[in-house]
Amino acid sequence: MFSCKQEDSIALKNTSGKINTISIIIDDQLWNGEVGDSIRNKFAAPVIGLPQEEPLFTINQYPVKLMEGFMTDSRNIILIKKDTENHFQIKENRYAKPQNVFCISGKSTTAILELIENKTSQIIQTIRDSEIKESQTLNRKTLLDTKKLTEKFQISMAVPSDYQYVVQEPKFIWLKKEIISGNTSILIYEVPLKSLQNANNLVGNIIKKRDSIGSLYIHGKEPNTDMITEEAYSPYFFQIKLDGKLTYEMKGTWVLKNDFMSGPFINYSIMDPDNNRALIIEGFCYSPSKEKRDLMHELEAIIKSVAVIKR
Repeated sequence: MFSCKQEDSIALKNTSGKINTISIIIDDQLWNGEVGDSIRNKFAAPVIGLPQEEPLFTINQYPVKLMEGFMTDSRNIILIKKDTENHFQIKENRYAKPQNVFCISGKSTTAILELIENKTSQIIQTIRDSEIKESQTLNRKTLLDTKKLTEKFQISMAVPSDYQYVVQEPKFIWLKKEIISGNTSILIYEVPLKSLQNANNLVGNIIKKRDSIGSLYIHGKEPNTDMITEEAYSPYFFQIKLDGKLTYEMKGTWVLKNDFMSGPFINYSIMDPDNNRALIIEGFCYSPSKEKRDLMHELEAIIKSVAVIKR
């Protein structure tokens, strides 16, 4: 029986599977009822900041009786079952590595639903953090030479070698990767710290800066087709820490003015008072009619590898 009971003698193999995928181990009776509905509503909810709906995670369900070994190398596993006690536990590297196994058991359907409700945020954050780390590990297998980033911005960042420098200016760099359905890009630039510090209009100031960069460097084939922030929808805005520094994270949609091209972007404004600057790193993609969740995840993983080098 698949369980969370630890067996120290197990020789751990490496996990496999696509990024942002969860294996749900649950019997069909629970999966086809309220418990399954709750799981789908929470873990396959739409990703914020994408122009089309895509699920937060790809979820695959397997009955407990079918789970004796052949799917235990999944990176993220949620085991749900009825038991004699109400219980929640996280096991790391239980059957493979790196791996998170989330065990939820309850005396009744109501108890299981309550545990899912209370623990969803923790589960999602744990999976997101571990998937970012997994992507960064994959990225580091073949790296781009980023000496130019160190010279211009005093930073290190793990950028895969399939990105290329397409624009290099004294205070601006544009990296791009061509893909079958379009391309992904990373922009790096800096602005005076005081230009973003007005708390009353912080979001507006960041948007003005990114739109000014679009006006300078990023255009369509026709005149007057600069990249701007989509005005019809307010971007999502969060305060986080990157490399231990206060950072403003913005997720939204970019468009080409007077054109039909558009796509999602993720923008990080890193407050760096030691150097009297705001370091801004942005990722965006153009992939019409294709799924964009994992493209943006890759960009997020690259950007979150940034480290400011002390002068």
